[in-house]
Amino acid sequence: MTETGAAQYGWNKDMAVSLHEKIKQDLKTAMRGKDETARNAVRQIMAEFPGLTVPIELQSGKKTTRPKKPEEITDEDIIGIIRKLVKAEKTVLEAKNEGSSGYLEMLESYLPQMATKEAITAWIQDNIDFSDFKSPMQAMGPIMKHFGKLADGSLVKQILQELVK
Repeated sequence: MTETGAAQYGWNKDMAVSLHEKIKQDLKTAMRGKDETARNAVRQIMAEFPGLTVPIELQSGKKTTRPKKPEEITDEDIIGIIRKLVKAEKTVLEAKNEGSSGYLEMLESYLPQMATKEAITAWIQDNIDFSDFKSPMQAMGPIMKHFGKLADGSLVKQILQELVK
């Protein structure tokens, strides 16, 4: 993937378009530009869409699910799919003893920016009083609640261990 390719793909919440629409646009761009890495990554994301389901109740009273219609797919649904694909790719790269791949970089370009170590540390120092907890690790709950999916739990744990020392 070229530097210009990396800039034209990806998504963030500040864009005026939904993640679903951006992925469709990027597939067209990748196909026109004959960018196989981008095309394959976007197609892999889109291949997971049928796995998104909505619970329904049939007239007989039986509960089942149906695939979501394109207009029902949310940005959070797609981000969940991408996180799953990133985790799988990292596992594969780890097994191969490789650092990164164009596919992984492409997937990560669609994810929201994760909170930095500095941002997490600053928030902890401003908002957490360790005297309220029996153990510093009990502060994980409020921290993770504040940052949500934008903070890596293992990074937060590492920061807490460093702050306690």
